[in-house]
Amino acid sequence: MQLGINLGYWGAGMDGDNLAVAQEADRLGYSVCWAAEAYGSDAATVLSWVAAQTERIDVGSAIFQIPARQPAMTAMTAATLDSLSGGRFRLGLGVSGPQVSEGWYGVKFDKPLARTREYVEIVRRAMTRERLTYEGEHWTLPLPGGPGKPIKLTVHPQREHIPLYIAAIGPRNLEQTGEIADGALLIFPAAEHLEDTTLKYLRAGREKAGKTLDGFDVCPTLPLAVGEDKDVARLADTFRPYTALYVGGMGSAKQNFYNQLAQRMGYAKEAAEIQQKYLSGDKQGAAAAVPQDLIDKTALLGSVDRIADRMKAYAAAGVTTLSLAPAGFTLDERIASLRAGTEALERAGLA
Repeated sequence: MQLGINLGYWGAGMDGDNLAVAQEADRLGYSVCWAAEAYGSDAATVLSWVAAQTERIDVGSAIFQIPARQPAMTAMTAATLDSLSGGRFRLGLGVSGPQVSEGWYGVKFDKPLARTREYVEIVRRAMTRERLTYEGEHWTLPLPGGPGKPIKLTVHPQREHIPLYIAAIGPRNLEQTGEIADGALLIFPAAEHLEDTTLKYLRAGREKAGKTLDGFDVCPTLPLAVGEDKDVARLADTFRPYTALYVGGMGSAKQNFYNQLAQRMGYAKEAAEIQQKYLSGDKQGAAAAVPQDLIDKTALLGSVDRIADRMKAYAAAGVTTLSLAPAGFTLDERIASLRAGTEALERAGLA
């Protein structure tokens, strides 16, 4: 199992620290550095900045939002980043959510699975550097009856095949991801529930494509807080607002993929309470309602030995790249967490 680092969203007041974290992860041998986007900084610019100041670590989008870009633009960006980084780019895609898609980008959040499938097909076709034509429900290239003509990409990617990941949570999305992608970007994964909530659907998608999970990158992001085992409850409190945001406030009352995931993990009553409190404006109450057990199962908390045991569980469950989101209010704390991650991986016998 390899380790990755997830920088999250750029522009949260720790930009210089984020670059230093990425550089330390590069020095420590982490395999990939991911950057996210929502409605602040874009991931492509961040990844260019990181790639220019690192040497070996891959850089990956987690995620490029599908409603933000036409698929041909994503192919251009992927090819450019792969070329500039010397073949170190990983393309992560996702549909975002209805609030961002419709409120920020003005793109209707409908038929996300069909849109994703067509989007991936166009991106991959464009990156073959053949003249681009496509006829689908959501995109037709060139547009019929006009001056448009089939055009081919002029940039030469460093590699013939750029790894493509999809951020997936729900069963249908996971199955399609297994069918059409090279990897899955996961959030709130519990090793104990990974087979039932995730892997069985990815495996079904791979079987549709005539493949197995061999070579498919199962890549969750886990928050990381290092300390003494007796302080696990306090360490879990660090991530209460984060968990409450996703389970309670990321999406609408009718459509929250993270809330649905918590329900599938056996926290239906708690998920409903978190969402009710969060959407009513009681964010502190929502955070307090998050069960410590849920945080402990979906984060790495405690001593290096305890974290090593959890890493063993994730590797045994089928995780191939474990991306860490280290907690810390200072750069020194985050760097120490990165180093603890590599030490834990070694103690687990997984390095």
